[in-house]
Amino acid sequence: MTQIVERLTQAGLGQLADGTLLERVLPGEEVEPQPDGTARIITPVADRVKPPCRHFKSCGGCAMQHASDDFVSDWKKTIVERAMTARDLPFPFRNLHTSPAQSRRRARLSGKRTKKGAMVGFHAKGSDALIEVPDCQLLLPSILAGFPALEALTVIAASRKSEINLTVTDTLGGLDVFVETERELTGQLRVELAGLAEAHNLARLAWNDDVVVTRKSPDQVFGKANVAPPAGAFLQSTREGEHALVSAVMDTVTGSKRIIDLFSGAGTFSISLAEHCEVHAVENSDEMLETLDRGWRHAKGLKTITTETRDLYRRPLEPDELNRFDLAVLDPPRAGADAQVATLCASDLGAVTMVSCNPITFARDAAALIAAGFTLQWLDIVDQFRWSPHVELVGSFTRK
Repeated sequence: MTQIVERLTQAGLGQLADGTLLERVLPGEEVEPQPDGTARIITPVADRVKPPCRHFKSCGGCAMQHASDDFVSDWKKTIVERAMTARDLPFPFRNLHTSPAQSRRRARLSGKRTKKGAMVGFHAKGSDALIEVPDCQLLLPSILAGFPALEALTVIAASRKSEINLTVTDTLGGLDVFVETERELTGQLRVELAGLAEAHNLARLAWNDDVVVTRKSPDQVFGKANVAPPAGAFLQSTREGEHALVSAVMDTVTGSKRIIDLFSGAGTFSISLAEHCEVHAVENSDEMLETLDRGWRHAKGLKTITTETRDLYRRPLEPDELNRFDLAVLDPPRAGADAQVATLCASDLGAVTMVSCNPITFARDAAALIAAGFTLQWLDIVDQFRWSPHVELVGSFTRK
């Protein structure tokens, strides 16, 4: 029996009238649900396209390659709009920026040994099955070219029964690889791994909590500074997405002399902000702040950046501490920043710029700011996780 797909969920699943959820379908399509949970497309809609990646059907890395770029952009906008309107909040949409294909500079892959050697890739959706992705349309070509090194590392690090995780990042010095494995690092293994890094021209190789070798500085460009984040540390996934986020934040700086950057990381925003204002960067990681400080000290033409190690969930900055600043920029993890937002609301601050990777917690925190007298001036949406349900956003809040 055929049915019509009524809507698309936030996870990218098509919903039928009886509540059934199906993958890789689009609203308005006539489909015939199959016993295995898939669907046979009877009548496609105009927005259905041929997936650009040959791995799409088997790999779980992407959810929306069967839809046109315009459809995906509108869907991402709808995801944010639904989160805002669910709390009766305004939706002053300004821009949407989408990262191009083959632009992902950082990825967390899995590796396992095989009879012939090793395989590296992503898991199938909802499965432990590992899928090789030599023609992945997400990853930078430089990362795909590094798969032989990742496979060689897998042969060393993985057992026949267990997988390993490989976080690989494209840097100015080459690939930066962080291996998570149950195998302990010995002196002899260090020598072997250093030789592998040399043979494959890796910039840095880290094994669990130990940096085995740094052949070249694994730098990223943040504003006017070169910064080498710690091995495996958070980094915006594409350079284009990072540029869009930073540009949006910089649009909110006018008139500010002192800015506080909350959840600053290694300085994605702090260093660009310091081109115009003094910045105080707050983060829970000493290592990230030391990295930020080194990058700032070696750069030219920047105003002062000070740093403070602090757990903003357990000990958010209090109103009297915040009142020394003209603008607060905060970019919290997916859980949002309800404790810190509460003290921002109680402060005298007149401007807050909030960056988020979760529209639900963004809407929650935005509701608190608006209730405290802030006005949401505009929202930018940044799609650097192309073809996935993930979305990031930047909102500018001001109050008199």
